[in-house]
Amino acid sequence: MRPFQIDVSASVLEDLRDRLARSRLLPDSPRRPASGMSAEYLRQLVASWHDFDWPAREAWLNTHPQYLADVGDTTLHFVHRRASRGDAPALLIMHGWPHLFSLQLDYADLLPDFHVVVPTLPGFAFSTPYAEHPITEVRLAQTMNTLMTDVLGYERYLTYGEDVSANVNDLIAGTYPDRVAGVVVTHAHFPSRDERTSLTDPAERRFFEGLDAAHGSDGAYGHVQATRPDTLATALNDSPAGLLAWLTEKLVEWSDTPEGDPAAVEQRISRDRILTEAMIYWVTQSIGTSFRPYYEGADQPGPMPPVEVPAAVFIQRHEGAYPESIARRFYRDLRVFERLEVGGHFAVAEVPHALAERTRAFARELRLL
Repeated sequence: MRPFQIDVSASVLEDLRDRLARSRLLPDSPRRPASGMSAEYLRQLVASWHDFDWPAREAWLNTHPQYLADVGDTTLHFVHRRASRGDAPALLIMHGWPHLFSLQLDYADLLPDFHVVVPTLPGFAFSTPYAEHPITEVRLAQTMNTLMTDVLGYERYLTYGEDVSANVNDLIAGTYPDRVAGVVVTHAHFPSRDERTSLTDPAERRFFEGLDAAHGSDGAYGHVQATRPDTLATALNDSPAGLLAWLTEKLVEWSDTPEGDPAAVEQRISRDRILTEAMIYWVTQSIGTSFRPYYEGADQPGPMPPVEVPAAVFIQRHEGAYPESIARRFYRDLRVFERLEVGGHFAVAEVPHALAERTRAFARELRLL
């Protein structure tokens, strides 16, 4: 394990500003879908990125202790901030796609009484891709448990994941119950597609039928990333405006904000935080390897062992109709089931105070605080 700090060279920043200044932006298409990005909002973001005070943002990121560690065939980047109390609970906080470790830091900063570990998934940003293995959920669960136990020395820990790491979160809890003290969930367990065919509860069937109905348009990004990843990555790696549009569209669509006003995403995720995500992807040229979960299997729910360790489930509004009955079957020691009044897909980024309070309450119930 070795210390790490972000250090983007002046030449990289100069090249970026030059590319942004020469962006060839298009108007909105006629009769386009109302959701997602708009030409006007993208113009605002491109202009802001051109004038973005990256050195100040970089300095803020570097106030968080960062490290690199070789774990199997990947070199993992992670934030590791220890609490002042040696016997404080440890908490693993995992990101998904397109958001990165940086979007989880506001939540981590609100938990000074925890040892917090915020890793970057292999192939994202400052973590190298797996050299020999595909990025599957099982492989990610193994890697994250190894980081927490063998590398950092925690005997037991709490775990949290969302989006691509949601199943990883459940797999860690289900596979390593002797290591996991409890699991915090905002993206609750989805049965596999085969398992869904045997569902008999009408509410459960309606929920997944609704997801399937929306998948054709809402899931188009994932289909492209799973089937034509290199073609898309070439375009996004060469055009900062294109990269910014692709990343921000997901933040706009999936956050708990009004549809039709893309700028409303900043009510939940500030412009500085949006531009930080784009900047890290740009300087690490990792957009292509960030697609690997989509074509190598890490975003495909499969059969999973039930979770026997204590669980706290907070349903974010993006999946607000998720049936409690499924959670109670899968999380066998469900201590909390709550539907959040505010907060969408990127829950700990959108409502970090609300999730920090709930995480702390859960830890107290488990007598870890």
